[in-house]
Amino acid sequence: MSAGRPREFDLDQAVERALGLFWQRGYEGTSMSDLTDALGITRASLYAAFGSKEGLFQRVMDRYEAEAGGYRIAADQAPTSLEAVRLWLTGPVELHGNKKNPPGCLGVQGALACGVESEAIQNDLASRRHQGEVAIRRRLQRAAKEHDLPEDDDPADLARYVSALIYGMAVLAAGGASRGELKGVADVAFRHWPKPKRASRRSGAS
Repeated sequence: MSAGRPREFDLDQAVERALGLFWQRGYEGTSMSDLTDALGITRASLYAAFGSKEGLFQRVMDRYEAEAGGYRIAADQAPTSLEAVRLWLTGPVELHGNKKNPPGCLGVQGALACGVESEAIQNDLASRRHQGEVAIRRRLQRAAKEHDLPEDDDPADLARYVSALIYGMAVLAAGGASRGELKGVADVAFRHWPKPKRASRRSGAS
């Protein structure tokens, strides 16, 4: 290990603190001074560790998705589309209904960036949302091949629907919606989730 100036702070702790700040204020709403004060470091140290404010935010988003997006992984592995959608919708309810967390979703709050200088962040967040929708679509395409969805339901349309619900609940939470209200949204969507026709015939014959 080469000799040099020791790192002034713990990287994981810095990312965690920055996560809370960005989650509360969004990308543009969080200044460099806010970050250096919260992290207890100088600008030079922040740039040396993360390259830029943008680089720090991307590290924060990676951490957020790994910690808060676990329900997506579970949904991808669920045995049926019905169980998958239950996980896709209850995950946001638990995340945004937890009063220990800032209201809303970091991906949505961060997207409140509107200046030209924040275009790269907007593009990154849009790409992350798109990747999330693609993952949902792939799971539903698998369900369609397994005859776990009605033949006339398009997995791509259903994926957009689920994605809209996930981010829509984040917006509702940012506006003050309670856990119970978010659960109500999820429950309605879950009750109306399309069932394969073979299941309908069985239920009709009973």
